[in-house]
Amino acid sequence: MSIALDLDHHAHPDRPKLGRASLVGLMKPELKDALMGIGLNEREAKMRASQLWNWIYHNGVTDFERMTNIQKGFRQTLADTFVLDRPEIVSEQISIDGTRKWLFRFRDPKTPLMPPVEVETVYIPEEDRGTLCVSSQVGCTLTCTFCHTGTQKLVRNLTAGEILGQILMARERLGDFPGGVRPDDGGLVPAPRGSGGSEGDSRAITNVVMMGMGEPLYNYDNVKQALLIASDEAGISLSKRRITLSTSGVVPHIEPTGREIGVMLAISLHAVRDDLRDLLVPINKKYPLKDLIQACRDYPGLSNARRITFEYVMLRDINDSDADARELVRLLAGIPAKINLIPFNPWPGSNYECSTSSRIEQFADIVNRAGYASPVRTPRGRDIFAACGQLKSASERLSKKERDALTSA
Repeated sequence: MSIALDLDHHAHPDRPKLGRASLVGLMKPELKDALMGIGLNEREAKMRASQLWNWIYHNGVTDFERMTNIQKGFRQTLADTFVLDRPEIVSEQISIDGTRKWLFRFRDPKTPLMPPVEVETVYIPEEDRGTLCVSSQVGCTLTCTFCHTGTQKLVRNLTAGEILGQILMARERLGDFPGGVRPDDGGLVPAPRGSGGSEGDSRAITNVVMMGMGEPLYNYDNVKQALLIASDEAGISLSKRRITLSTSGVVPHIEPTGREIGVMLAISLHAVRDDLRDLLVPINKKYPLKDLIQACRDYPGLSNARRITFEYVMLRDINDSDADARELVRLLAGIPAKINLIPFNPWPGSNYECSTSSRIEQFADIVNRAGYASPVRTPRGRDIFAACGQLKSASERLSKKERDALTSA
């Protein structure tokens, strides 16, 4: 059983309007430059940028009129020039286990004739944490054969503002901003609040994982900017140890992820032999296991306290033998690691079956005896297609001719 809410009336009232640029997703220097562009001197622009940053990310404000420490006349100037846009909520589904899935719609005010795009974002409540699974692209280029998202061709990258917009909108819906009211969903038990990013903070969203639609490292610059803003102490203030970026193995960007972003790393591994991984995760043909594992060994900040998570989907009679488990242990020897075993989540048209419970337990025993934590991930939100590998939207990529016609109109 699941509950689907009709949220057409929850679409955010402050949609982007023509001629107004969004301030969401700008770094502080970019925010300062935008304010200098409307006539502020550098000193005042820097001060106003800090105020805006706090209102946008800490307080979750979308209306300049609510920014009470800014003069009323300047608030109107800001409203006439900029927007603090959030995605529209097309739908919200709530699983029997409390998992929520939103379908978010984004419009580009710079190209108003272009069709909007949609992505899925998932919130997973647990006793000691609340995890938000965020998308980085509309569709995906990787075509991993066990993943539903991989059946949707890449439409486009999400901007830093659109990545952050998912976090901001989810926090709004969960009453996660100061003074926020949590929604009443017909008697469903609300998600527990865990320990947030700052001391004494209590939040519904304590963790963010870049594990939604798309390959984050194929949208590196926008993902980097979004995560640096999300972890800024004056803003959303999520600890970098509570942000995990998952990649299928874009090797050249793994080292910069650790050095420039500094978040936790997860590797979508799923096979321990190149021939099988070439089939399951085709990017392996470009960046084979030898190169991927070496990049993991060299990951900046790697330690027992900052382990890499290796994700391994359990596919019946494909990658779940005792020999596979032993080779997994050998492959990762010496890397501070945790191994997440993920029961395969079926989707319409998939050609795989999930390994049996007894097979998964035997596989986990071998990995555990070798000294690796290997929790079996409990499937969440399967009834609303919100589980790992099940996310997809209906957005389609336009041809170059179609895009050019719309952008030049």
